[in-house]
Amino acid sequence: MQQLINQTGGVLPVAATGVPPMFSLLAFMLVGVVLASLVLLKLRQSLLVAYFLCGLAIANSGLLERVAGPEAREAIASMSDVGVMLLLFVLGMEFSLGELRHLRRFAFVGGSVQVGVTMLGAGLAARLLFGLDWPLVAVVSVACALSSTAISVKLYHDLGISASSGARLALGIAIFQDIFIIVFLVLMPALFVTAENGGSVAPLLAVTLGKGVAFVVMAVALARYVIPRLLKAVADTRSQELFTLTVAGLCVGVAFLAAIMDLSLVLGAFVAGLAVSECIYKHRILSDIAPIKDLFLTIFFVSVGLGIDLREAMASWQIILTLTAAIILGKTLLVGLIARSMGLSWRAAAFAAIGLGSAGEFSLVLLTKTSDLTAWPSVVSDSLMAAMALSMAMVPVLMRFAQPLGNWLHRHSGKLGWHPPATLPPAQRVRGLTGHAIICGYGPIGRSLASSLANEGIPSLVIDLNAEAIHELHGNGLAALFADARQPEVWDLCSIPQARLVAFTFPATPEIAGAIQFVRERNPSITILARTKFSAEDEKLRAAGVDLVILDEAESGRAVVREALSVFNHTRQT
Repeated sequence: MQQLINQTGGVLPVAATGVPPMFSLLAFMLVGVVLASLVLLKLRQSLLVAYFLCGLAIANSGLLERVAGPEAREAIASMSDVGVMLLLFVLGMEFSLGELRHLRRFAFVGGSVQVGVTMLGAGLAARLLFGLDWPLVAVVSVACALSSTAISVKLYHDLGISASSGARLALGIAIFQDIFIIVFLVLMPALFVTAENGGSVAPLLAVTLGKGVAFVVMAVALARYVIPRLLKAVADTRSQELFTLTVAGLCVGVAFLAAIMDLSLVLGAFVAGLAVSECIYKHRILSDIAPIKDLFLTIFFVSVGLGIDLREAMASWQIILTLTAAIILGKTLLVGLIARSMGLSWRAAAFAAIGLGSAGEFSLVLLTKTSDLTAWPSVVSDSLMAAMALSMAMVPVLMRFAQPLGNWLHRHSGKLGWHPPATLPPAQRVRGLTGHAIICGYGPIGRSLASSLANEGIPSLVIDLNAEAIHELHGNGLAALFADARQPEVWDLCSIPQARLVAFTFPATPEIAGAIQFVRERNPSITILARTKFSAEDEKLRAAGVDLVILDEAESGRAVVREALSVFNHTRQT
């Protein structure tokens, strides 16, 4: 300890003792993150909030300069850039054109309205209240329009509603937000260059966009002719270390190509992810890169907290709370209205609205990147950072009220003066069915069942969340609903008192159990059939009210035995 005390009695930085500054800082950061995460997990908060609070504590306790010296912030910023780049790489890999096709109405209609209206409101507020220049107004408006996909998707999964119409609307809007922010990050440097030089923005934007298109074309060529062969050659070596190194090299290498073309590193990382998203090694790549991504993203969110002066933030606490409330209330109300206008129930609208009611990870990324391009008024940047982080922290808390709020709105919608259809859109209503089967899920088994019933002249009604499948059924003149079977009002559309059978063709016990109570309330004597993968779920389904349980394990076992015996019987006969 005497090494830490100088001759005047002051405390020297730990770096002066010979311990590498970054090692000291990482030690404090990671230990602090673990402790903060354990506390917040008990409170059912997002880990991202723990990372942010850890950085806030380190920066405002004097530990940052004491432990790592004045160069610590620059080093942390460089490491956080790696985290953002890896995040975009993974996002590119997980980006699904198939999912986008299924959710295209939610994504392009709901997403464009949500992003456009939020940007307009936030942009006007930033201009009028803070007097920001137009490039900064654009940044603030885009940052406010984004939501936290990581938090909302995890919450929907934990609540068992990831397949609900509300969750799928939220996912569709989130996909549109991801596309939008990638394009904006590419064009953003041009906004500030022209603003500083006083030139016209249109030519520079056109040149930047042209470079982006050329880069994507080059990446497509790499994805088709180079990357698959490279990954196959590396996979053939059976070396785990070499494969992980190759994946990291692809991410950094393609991002470097983008930087050479004066494009954003994040565009390069995203396109690199897209380039390998369709290869057979996708899932192995995701498993290899996930721990590295999580580590560097942790550093990024800690760095966001490091950049906030708590004294200035406390002096502006009224502004921070006002901004937080404006973000949450404004976006929640907007998404709720969008959900209702697209035919979702009040309950589904409440879940979608609260899930998208905060700022997002890319909001913080965007504000941080802007600081590298221009000077922010400190009161604005610190207040925005704190408000957006606080809004993200509020989502898990507010999500607990989504179900009661949806139920209350459903009961009092008439008193609110809004009388949209309490059911799904009129084109999807089902009338005149009797003696029919209701098939929940139109996957391979649902298709087979519907086809077999049709061959026997038995009418059926399909409920599914695959828009293309529903359009296909409508085109063939068959009854179908684009709906979530766990929403009670859906069963009011199904002529369920006249139905003879309800068949759940997907093996998801929690979702099935939640829907069975609505079926029994409307027709206590109807026969319910359900699938499950595991024998342990059999009793749960029967206790919930299922009459016939199809056990995948048993059916597969019988099929295996039958085919194996047929081989030996054929051998004996020959």
